[in-house]
Amino acid sequence: MGSVGAERRRQATPVLTPEGNVVMSFSFESYQLEEEDCQAKDIPDKGVLTFTEPAFEEPMPDDRYHGIYFAMLLAGVGFLLPYNSFITDVDYLHWKFQGTSIVFDMSLTYILVALVAVILNNALVEMLSLHTRITVGYLFALGPLLFVSICDVWLEQFTTKQAYVVNLVAVGVVAFGCTVQQSSFYGYTGMLPKRYTQGVMTGESTAGVIISLSRIFTKLLIKNEKKNTIIFFFFSVSMELMCFVLHLLVRRTRFVRYYTKRSCHDHAEMRGHADPGTGYRVHHDASTEEVRFDNGAVGASPSEFGNEVEIAGGGTYMRFDVPKPKIKKSWPSIRDMILHRYVVSRVIWTYMLSIAVTYFITLCLFPGLESEIHNATLEDWLPILIMAIFNMSDFVGKILAALPYDWKGSRLLLFSCVRVVFIPLFVMCVYPVGSPTLSHPAWPCVFSLLMGISNGYFGSVPMILAAGKVVPEQRELAGNTMTVSYMTGLMLGSAVAYFAYGIIANGSTPHAEALHNSTSG
Repeated sequence: MGSVGAERRRQATPVLTPEGNVVMSFSFESYQLEEEDCQAKDIPDKGVLTFTEPAFEEPMPDDRYHGIYFAMLLAGVGFLLPYNSFITDVDYLHWKFQGTSIVFDMSLTYILVALVAVILNNALVEMLSLHTRITVGYLFALGPLLFVSICDVWLEQFTTKQAYVVNLVAVGVVAFGCTVQQSSFYGYTGMLPKRYTQGVMTGESTAGVIISLSRIFTKLLIKNEKKNTIIFFFFSVSMELMCFVLHLLVRRTRFVRYYTKRSCHDHAEMRGHADPGTGYRVHHDASTEEVRFDNGAVGASPSEFGNEVEIAGGGTYMRFDVPKPKIKKSWPSIRDMILHRYVVSRVIWTYMLSIAVTYFITLCLFPGLESEIHNATLEDWLPILIMAIFNMSDFVGKILAALPYDWKGSRLLLFSCVRVVFIPLFVMCVYPVGSPTLSHPAWPCVFSLLMGISNGYFGSVPMILAAGKVVPEQRELAGNTMTVSYMTGLMLGSAVAYFAYGIIANGSTPHAEALHNSTSG
């Protein structure tokens, strides 16, 4: 009785409805009618007055042997490995599709589809479960990899023109699946400690390093272009399968379940404190004998019914024997979805701009323009080496992002903008066509090294810090919103690279003419 008596009933508030009926409103702070709790405790009676007792907090689990961090690193590998597999075998693409702009077309196709996918995923974040979106992303990534490696590279079922279209469609499907997967993972790791977001972003660079090394070794060990490409693709498929299986195992671990449940609990707690009259509320219309129940989440207040009046007699009473209404899940309205994203964006807008600018500058140069840097001595090895240097230095930059330093958003944005200096430097490595200003192969290698380190660092820090700037229940949404900015930067950078290449080539080579025809078509 002591604990029950401690819970005081709020003062009855009579209000007047538009029809002139008197309504009494009572609310209790801790008394709950919760369907899930009743089912969990096998309570058969409906409408039984219950109250929640403070539960002992579950001890914080430990990431033994850094297994969860390693799994998140492989998650980052999983959603960038398929795209890297398609563009890193640039020597095979130039051999099979001579005189075309295949690398530029793949890059632009990937970015355009990825932008649509990340916006769609951002809209579906409250409608589909996190793990459903991740699983669909893995399936969409694995399918095209298998199809192209077997039907196009191995069996050669298509003509050159058909294979060109098949590869672009495959890249588009991969872009959709991997981007939904990537955007969901950033929301996923936003609920975990900060180092796990850094782990996912390090995994992105690790994917580039693994694929670059895979391509170098397959090309060195096997001279036949077709055979080494088949082995290269099959290795990528095996890696992707391993990442998928590891995700299915890790999502059930006590560590992951602890943090994801805590984030949901914080969300429920915030809603309870934000709404007036949390807990169990009953409204009784004395004239019509109508009783209405709601839990504090609805946010109804007595003032919504009209102006307060004096108690009008003894015709009001309280009932507890009315069955609870079924709790129905409903999708949020478009207005609410936009409002939620606006509130989050106001907090992290500098981080959003910073990551967008960083990837915009990078995509202006990589992989498109870097794949067109040639040298008479190194021949088709130079683009492969430049890409490998970029991927490895990008990996180093993302490891450096784990160093504890709390950047201000404005300063982070400034340093991201300074990277624009790489654009004219790389242009001088390819222009004028045939005799570029910086013709020695060491120049693009050094520039690629510096660009990779800065891309890895300034492309990771905004994503890592943004999740910590919002309350826990908004972290998944913040991760998805940051991914929208990230993909916007990628799309704009890829479009600029496509346009700039046409200007630099200026129709002086068959390659440039093919690019012009492809663009016109």
